[in-house]
Amino acid sequence: MARILRLGLAQINPVVGDLSGNVQKVLSFAKEAEKMGVDLLCFPEMAITGYPPEDLLLKPSFVRDNLKALQEVVDFTKGREITLIVGFVDVEEDLYNAAAVIHGGERKGTYHKVYLPNYGVFDEERYFKAGDRCPVFLIRGIKVGVTICEDIWYPTGPAIVEVLAGAELIVNINASPYHAGKREVRERMLSVRASDGVALMAYVNMVGGQDELVFDGHSVIFDQEGKLIARGKGFEEDLVVADLVLEEVFRTRLHDPRLRKERFMATAQGGDSALVLVNDESAPKKPPRPATYTEPMPLIEEIYSALVTGTRDYVRKNGFKKVVIGLSGGIDSSLVATIAVDAIGAENVVGVSMPSRYSSEGSLRDAEALAQNLSIELKVIPIEPAFKSYLEMLAPHFAGTEPGVAEENLQARIRGNILMALSNKFGWLVLTTGNKSEMACGYATLYGDMAGGFAVIKDVPKTLVYELARWRNQRQGRDLIPQSVLQKPPSAELKPGQKDTDTLPPYDILDPILKGYVEEDASFENLVSMGFDPEVVKQVIRMVDRNEYKRRQAPPGVKITHRAFGKDWRLPMTNRYREESP
Repeated sequence: MARILRLGLAQINPVVGDLSGNVQKVLSFAKEAEKMGVDLLCFPEMAITGYPPEDLLLKPSFVRDNLKALQEVVDFTKGREITLIVGFVDVEEDLYNAAAVIHGGERKGTYHKVYLPNYGVFDEERYFKAGDRCPVFLIRGIKVGVTICEDIWYPTGPAIVEVLAGAELIVNINASPYHAGKREVRERMLSVRASDGVALMAYVNMVGGQDELVFDGHSVIFDQEGKLIARGKGFEEDLVVADLVLEEVFRTRLHDPRLRKERFMATAQGGDSALVLVNDESAPKKPPRPATYTEPMPLIEEIYSALVTGTRDYVRKNGFKKVVIGLSGGIDSSLVATIAVDAIGAENVVGVSMPSRYSSEGSLRDAEALAQNLSIELKVIPIEPAFKSYLEMLAPHFAGTEPGVAEENLQARIRGNILMALSNKFGWLVLTTGNKSEMACGYATLYGDMAGGFAVIKDVPKTLVYELARWRNQRQGRDLIPQSVLQKPPSAELKPGQKDTDTLPPYDILDPILKGYVEEDASFENLVSMGFDPEVVKQVIRMVDRNEYKRRQAPPGVKITHRAFGKDWRLPMTNRYREESP
């Protein structure tokens, strides 16, 4: 009889620290998978605890409670045919990032993550000991290797060890944070791993937002030739199911001599893995079902979906009901408001227009039009009375000086105070509207437009802000964000005739320089060799280097690029090093 395994990948959205809630989600997906006849159901990395739990892992009570929560899942499987693979925190002589293989009311075996990432947003060596064993599990008469996230990125890592020990299917459980372009890179790598190992490759990823990180889902299954046979949704919970025909793996291996030779070498060097019996009975015959398959999104939609997901989960998981946004009539606040409406609904978004003597009539009309288009509440609170009071109060102390940045920033700080007052009074979360270009250069006011709880577009360059706004209008089939907002020159409107380009280079020049300097660590010489004006490059580098103290005080926000300001950018605030230019 043909060996067929119905495999399920449960890409769930856990909440860090909500152990009971996460267990209930695991059990809910397990029950649904049972109805679909799934034999083996795999959950993401640290599905029990949520990821990343960070210093919760230093609390013995948290680790202990995580084991109790896992036991609830183990108990659930008593008298059931389904086998589960679930991510959790294991404890032996140390802590391990682990996967439990569960069947029939028992934890049949455990895999410990071998490669612990300690770069970018990851700090796993702070908490975990690396595993040193690569067991292979016999599930429904099929040899299954288990790996966790980073393990699969190494060509000579645990997956190939398990394949050489006879594994026909490699399961890789993940909490893999999103950045633009990562899905394509990930799928290319998995295709290579599958074809190199002549093994089925199943990759289950977490989904949802956790502070600054977003997990995109996109769980996939590749066949032994590296062909994609199943893909889950992006940025949504999903249950990916596919029937895997193991005889096809066997036939392919008969025609590929590489594993025979490699297995001999591995065995001779003591590299064979232990075989752990889970369930050696063949899976019962069942009517075939088509594999789950979702077409990938265009990149611009993927980025927008990440911003919506990160915003929605930060608001909901932290117990906020509504958000409040300062609406200036500019492109940044317009995009943030649109994302917020898509994330939590128009009825939960409040816009506040706070005009001053320098606000143009066009900007006021644009803020009103946006609020009407989005069907959100708009409050209008002029700041002129407060601004006059501040100027009068400070006049004796500012005597003999020319008006300048201090007076300009007073307006931003008054607006920040108003938004925070509304937040305190009604329990709303303030969403700030600064973009990555501004944050990089320090073109923002501390305790002013930077005041708030979550910075939705802090990792979105200004040029991409415009692209996202145009795309969202196009998807809607009408202008949610008014065309006048898209067409007018960006301005903070803190003094007469002010434009962003009074202080910054044009954004179509600034953003590529920032991408090189911030995300790729390009030097002055590198950037000049790309054709950028040396004086402009020098100006941009100077602004980035001098404004770390501001960025360190910014609210958290959604990471969508390879390197965001936050966990993957760790420069000292007190720092005299300046790259010398010729």
